Amino acid sequence: MIENTLLQSLGIEITHIEKGKVIATMPVDERTRQPFGILHGGASVALAETVASVGAYELVDKELEAVAGQEINANHVRPKTEGIVTAIGTVLHQGKTTQVWDIKITDEQDRLVCVSRCTMAVIKLKR
Repeated sequence: MIENTLLQSLGIEITHIEKGKVIATMPVDERTRQPFGILHGGASVALAETVASVGAYELVDKELEAVAGQEINANHVRPKTEGIVTAIGTVLHQGKTTQVWDIKITDEQDRLVCVSRCTMAVIKLKR
């Protein structure tokens, strides 16, 4: 399902899925760094929205509903030049038409690199 997608391009790997929680990793390398050699904020946002999207999809009726990102924000609090970052997303609100996810991205020493909040739209499929 991730072949030929942004996840594959950025090296994002989903490592854990449970109801209301998703964990994923992403390398900090030539694919995800900005020209000054640090983790690109857009790559962190892509990782955060990926975690929220996967988590939101696990909470809906897949035959009747789909999900899509509606709003995302991020605070980049620590630079990262190499290695791996880990995103842990947890659901804060699970409604009929929206979900709100909290995502914390940390480095290998569990130091906060980015904190994000993502609102997911729950879309009713036409049948």
